[in-house]
Amino acid sequence: MKEHYDVIIVGTGAAGLYCALSFPERIKVLMITKKEADQSDSFLAQGGICMLRGEDDYENYFEDTMRAGHYENNKRAVDLMIRSSNSIIRDLLDRGVRFARNSRGELDFTREGAHSQPRILFYEDVTGREITSHLLEQARTKENIEICQYMTMVDLISEDNICGGIVCMNEKDEIYEIRAPYVVLACGGLGGLYKNSTNFPHITGDALAIAMNHQVKLEHLDYIQIHPTTLYSKKPGRRFLISESVRGEGALLYDRNGQRFTDELQPRDLLSQAIFSQMEKQDTEYVMEDMRPLGEETILKHFPNIFHHCLEEGYDVRKEPIPVVPAQHYFMGGIQVDLGSRTSMEGLYACGETSCNGVHGKNRLASNSLLESLVFARRAADDILFGKKPDKCRAGSADRSRYKDREALMKGYRKKVLEEIERMEKEHE
Repeated sequence: MKEHYDVIIVGTGAAGLYCALSFPERIKVLMITKKEADQSDSFLAQGGICMLRGEDDYENYFEDTMRAGHYENNKRAVDLMIRSSNSIIRDLLDRGVRFARNSRGELDFTREGAHSQPRILFYEDVTGREITSHLLEQARTKENIEICQYMTMVDLISEDNICGGIVCMNEKDEIYEIRAPYVVLACGGLGGLYKNSTNFPHITGDALAIAMNHQVKLEHLDYIQIHPTTLYSKKPGRRFLISESVRGEGALLYDRNGQRFTDELQPRDLLSQAIFSQMEKQDTEYVMEDMRPLGEETILKHFPNIFHHCLEEGYDVRKEPIPVVPAQHYFMGGIQVDLGSRTSMEGLYACGETSCNGVHGKNRLASNSLLESLVFARRAADDILFGKKPDKCRAGSADRSRYKDREALMKGYRKKVLEEIERMEKEHE
């Protein structure tokens, strides 16, 4: 790891990797990540990635996204995402990403909750892993991209609202100041702050607190999505997701008495509310999801990962329903960015779940996350390459004494984010 780069990207999920791969070989890029490079939430995405299915689908896709987001979405951002989807999918196919095909060899599509028609491409039930692993493999072959694992960003370097790099720390608590005229924050959400979450526990929203410390604008930190169906467990750690597309293909939800109690294809927030309400009414810790209506062939072909995981937990989804419970899943708020993924600080960009460009509104439509991440990661790279150059950051050396106690520092960041979420919740009451 050197002291100077053209671009620093914090995070090795789909957004960070796609941004890095969008630069020509002459741009020297450093990517850092807290853990191993494949331990991002992008690898966990099961359902798929949306694609506009011709001009006749545009109005429906736009309306589905807006309705799921309670019409708080940024319409220009939604339009940009939808219009960009075909070029993104073509690029992924060119990169070797495999999507399911029908018997005629054509791309196959599935449907998920709150979608008016099937428009979601998938690879079994591990679409995120399929896409992100291809991107990571390609990034590792590029001479201009350096990936540094087990390296945590602990601060930004800035002066007069101009970004000039980052301060980071390795596992031995050794501190590094890395300079670059451009920094891209693509470090995921904040699921690690919650007891029940589908996210990796080390993803705790540190970048949000660091941004706040530098007066970078944030918005909607209280817009936190609960996924309605995760496998119920008393074990500690990350909750296992039962994909939205399981219900899209016909799975049903039952209460304690084996009776359906709601529409399984509602937007996620409404379905989660219905499940919580039923659990409270019947004093239970979960409801039951029945995959048997899908049939054994669909279960084994489309959802092999879910099938095998449930089997390991003692449930055969071909023969019996499974217990499910809502859990924190996604973050619609974040660091405020424009359509070029620019933040309010010169030279600082954000994309993926860390950012808030308004695409998702108050509640994300299923399988829009991977698409949104890739579209706006490419926008960040394009703006860095072709947009207005930031002024030079003249910040001096960082005061390293501020970073000596890692645990106290990270605890402070987590506390700051949780307090800001609580403040925004009260503001929106």
